[in-house]
Amino acid sequence: MRKHIVAGNWKMNNDLAQTEDLVSDLKKQSKTSDAEVMIAPATTNLWHAFQSVREDDIEVIAQNMHFAENGAYTGEVSASMLKSIGIKTVILGHSERRAYFNETDASLAKKVDAALSNDMRVIFCFGEELADRKSGNEATVVESQIKNALFHLDADAFEHIVLAYEPVWAIGTGETASPEQAQDMHAFIRKTLSNKYGNTVANNVSILYGGSVKPNNAKEIFGKPDVDGGLIGGASLKAEDFYAIVNAF
Repeated sequence: MRKHIVAGNWKMNNDLAQTEDLVSDLKKQSKTSDAEVMIAPATTNLWHAFQSVREDDIEVIAQNMHFAENGAYTGEVSASMLKSIGIKTVILGHSERRAYFNETDASLAKKVDAALSNDMRVIFCFGEELADRKSGNEATVVESQIKNALFHLDADAFEHIVLAYEPVWAIGTGETASPEQAQDMHAFIRKTLSNKYGNTVANNVSILYGGSVKPNNAKEIFGKPDVDGGLIGGASLKAEDFYAIVNAF
């Protein structure tokens, strides 16, 4: 049975004091839905955030990691390092990592393997850009990203994978993705999984939507049958807005 998940990706925002304040505000909010709640602070603040919410119904997760276990990779963090401070879930393949840091399907496949070998859960991101959507190639692009990075895995691995569809064209472009467009793509993603691994795997994988979910549109988006939650950016930086999205289920 797939789970409802709302994950807040804080990106490169909030120093330690700001993290403390936001975590404190989050802990004051009440949850009325069954959704799993996750937050992804900056790497420097992961340990503090983890310690702050370890008695609460909030999981602290990482925004990224390297595929190597250790070595001469200045500035990088490994899966085992994250696990050593209590982090058990990592976001991989975010559109900004692909665009600004040249992450490829091949390098992401190695990161996925490293995370799974360390018994971590992966939130795997993918999605098409505006040019892909306007040319009608969105399905081809999404299918390719999924297949290239994930289809070398055994079916059992998908017990530890959450998918996150990001329509890059609907983030900061002035374009808007409708709930119907989100549902159409999520259904296509589930069908793509089913074709490779069968209906059981496909129906048990949570697929999150990452296209500018806000308190005023979350209920309609989350009401779609193949949308299992959201990967939330800007709205996750305000505790009240974030929990309004969490409670939209």
